[in-house]
Amino acid sequence: MRVLDGAKAYRLLFSCSKRYASSANRVSSKMAGTDIKFSPTLTRSDPQQKPVLIIGQLRHLNLLKFEQLACKLEPRVSEETFKNAISCLHPAPTDKCSLYLDVASVAALPLKASRHNTASRAHAITRLIKNHVLNVNEEHVVLVCERENIFASACAVARAFPLYSRKTGNGFSTSPTNDGGDAGSHRKCLINIEFVIIDKDGGVECATLNEEEINCLQVTTRAIRLTARIVDTPCNEMNVDHFVQTVQELSKELCIVPQVIRGEELRERGFGGIYGVGKAAAVPPALVVLSHEPKGAQETIALVGKGIVYDTGGLSIKGKTAMPGMKRDCGGAAAILGAFYAAVKCGFKDNLHAVFCLAENSVGPNATRPDDIHTLYSGRTVEINNTDAEGRLVLADGVCYANKDLKANIILDMATLTGAQGVATGKYHGAILTNSEEWEAKSLQAGRKSGDLLAPIIYCPELHFSEFASAIADMKNSVSDRQNAQSSCAGLFVAAHLGFDYHGVWMHVDMATPVHNGERATGYGVALLLTLFGNHTNCALLQSIAPTDEEPPSKRLCRD
Repeated sequence: MRVLDGAKAYRLLFSCSKRYASSANRVSSKMAGTDIKFSPTLTRSDPQQKPVLIIGQLRHLNLLKFEQLACKLEPRVSEETFKNAISCLHPAPTDKCSLYLDVASVAALPLKASRHNTASRAHAITRLIKNHVLNVNEEHVVLVCERENIFASACAVARAFPLYSRKTGNGFSTSPTNDGGDAGSHRKCLINIEFVIIDKDGGVECATLNEEEINCLQVTTRAIRLTARIVDTPCNEMNVDHFVQTVQELSKELCIVPQVIRGEELRERGFGGIYGVGKAAAVPPALVVLSHEPKGAQETIALVGKGIVYDTGGLSIKGKTAMPGMKRDCGGAAAILGAFYAAVKCGFKDNLHAVFCLAENSVGPNATRPDDIHTLYSGRTVEINNTDAEGRLVLADGVCYANKDLKANIILDMATLTGAQGVATGKYHGAILTNSEEWEAKSLQAGRKSGDLLAPIIYCPELHFSEFASAIADMKNSVSDRQNAQSSCAGLFVAAHLGFDYHGVWMHVDMATPVHNGERATGYGVALLLTLFGNHTNCALLQSIAPTDEEPPSKRLCRD
C-alpha cells in the first residue's frame, strides 16, 4: 500500500488512521455477519462516515474522470489527490493506494488474465475485498468493469463474506438463523456494491443497472453465501437431517414440495449406492429431489449433487491429517441447491430438477466392508474395494434416477469427488468430464464468464474403464492403478451407471479443491451453473454471458 502525502490535513490526520482501523477491527469482532446490497447507480456518501473502496483494472481506472466519482469522495478527496493516486498504482499482481486515511482507497487488479483465467480477475477482487474492507457499520465498494464482467465481479464480492461463524466474543448469542447468521447480535455490517461500467469504446456508460439485473445479482449473492454456509457448517450442525431441513425451507420459498426417500426405503427401492454408504451413520441417508416444471418447457435438465455431510472414509478410514475438513464433502450438493434456488428465482424456462444424494460415510457395526457387493439403482453390481471411494456410489444412483425417473436429456453431476482433481487441474479450476465436446466447450466458456473456472480432463472410457474390472461383480468401485487418470476414471464410474450409450448430454464437475480457499468455503459452482444454463432463464443478464454454440477446437482442427 502507498500513502500519498502533500496535503496538510492529510498529514495531521494520518495519526488518527491507526486508531480508526483499530476501532473498525473492534467493531468487526462484534459483527454477526455482513449484508450485501447492490445499487443501480453511484450514490452520494462521505467516506469519513461510510468508507469506500474503488476496484478496477488499471486501464479502466485511467479512463475515469474525477467528477464521475466525486459523489463517493468529496469533500475528503481532491481531484489532484485522485489523479496522483491512480498514477502511483503499479499492480504486481495488485496494488492499493489510500486516498484519505484508510477510509477512501483505490485498488488495481492484475494487468493480465490468460486464456485459462477469467477476464473479470474475480479471484483478485475477492482477495482485495477480504484484505481491505474495514467491516464497519456501513461502507461502499465501487467496481469499475466492463458490462460482461458485472456478474463475475459481483459473485467475487459474495465469496469474500462467508456467513457461518460460531465465535462468541463479547457475549453475543450464537444461535443460528435461517440465513446462516447469528441471532441475538445487535449490529450487522452493510456493504453497498455499486458499478461504474466501461463501454467498448473506452467511455463510461450512462446506462445504469435495471431492476431485473439488480435482482439477479442479489439472488445469486444469496445463493453463493448459502452454499458456502452449508459447506462451512460442521456435521454436528449439518448432518443429513439438517441438510434435508435446509432444502425444505428453501423449497417453501419457491413453492415446491420436495420428494424425500430415506433410510430403509432407499434399500427397498434399489438405491444400493446411497444406502450402502450411509447405513452405518446415526442419521440415515436420503435422496431428495426438487422439481421445477414450467409450462412450455422444451428440455429437461437434472443437476445431481454429492452430499456426503461427513466422510470418515468408512472402514477404509482416513488418517488423522486427512479427515479434518471432510465436512466439505457435501460441496457439490450445496452448490446444486444454491444454483437451483437462484435459477428458479431468475425465471428458468425449462424443466429443472435438483437431485441431492445425502449420506454420512461413517464407521459402525453396519458399515459397508471392503469385499461387500452392492446392487445400485442402475441394476449393476459393484464390488467394494475401497469404502473411501463413496461419492461415486451415491452419484451413480443419482444420475441413474435422473435418467430413468426424471427423463432428463441433460444431466450434470457436481461433486468433491477426488483429491486427484487438485493435482490434475489445480486449486482454482474444477475438472469437467463430459460425453459431449460441444458442452465441454460451453462449460469452459461459462467458467471464464462466471469466475468459477473449469479445465477439461480426459474422456476416454474405452481406455480407462477397465481400471474397475472385477472377477465377481460388474465392476469395483476404485481403480487398480491410481496413477492412471484417476479423476477421469472416478467420473467414468458414474457415467457407467448412466450408460456409455446414453444419448443425452452428461457432464461431471469435480470441484474437490476449489470448493474452499484455506479454511473457508467459496460457494463454488453456483455462478458456474447459472452462467452455463443462462439461456434457459428469462434473465437478460444471464443470457448475455451464457456460452455460445461455437464449434469445439478439435472439430475446427479436423476440418482444417
